[in-house]
Amino acid sequence: MKARLYQKYVDNVRPALMEKRKYGNVHEVPKIEKIVINMGVSASLEKGAVEDATKDLTMITGRKPVINKARKSIANFKLREGQSIGCHVTLRRDVMYEFFDRLVAAALPRIRDFRGVSSRSFDGRGNYSLGISDQTIFPEVELDKIKRQQGMDVTIVTSAKSNEEALDLLKMMGMPFAEGR
Repeated sequence: MKARLYQKYVDNVRPALMEKRKYGNVHEVPKIEKIVINMGVSASLEKGAVEDATKDLTMITGRKPVINKARKSIANFKLREGQSIGCHVTLRRDVMYEFFDRLVAAALPRIRDFRGVSSRSFDGRGNYSLGISDQTIFPEVELDKIKRQQGMDVTIVTSAKSNEEALDLLKMMGMPFAEGR
């Protein structure tokens, strides 16, 4: 069974984008290609910080994260080459649509004083990045088991050629953009 948001994309969003942007072929219509979730951990924290971030990211995404290691030593940051500094997960296909659905429908509305996400966080090539300051907005995370507050970056990679195309796609998919920001 396909994800609910994928069915919405095929049935509603893709035809609406073809109509609005006058695409000649269905393959020209932008789509979400992947979602990358990244949790960086300060190198000065204790050793268990990376393991805690890995556990949280596993609970949130349902996939085992890859641990990021430092490429070079930087003395000012107390960073050594090969030291673990974070973790990331790349989601594609059905898992990606399920995560996007949970992000938009359940997690973002749980942010205190939430008025929408900024529409200025596009990179110029149609990819959208969103910073989340606390992992506890996801319903999968149990508040009793959290040792430290951890933020994350969510990058939504689309096949859109411009920011305007990607904005239209994400708005139609249900991303709550703030008006006037």
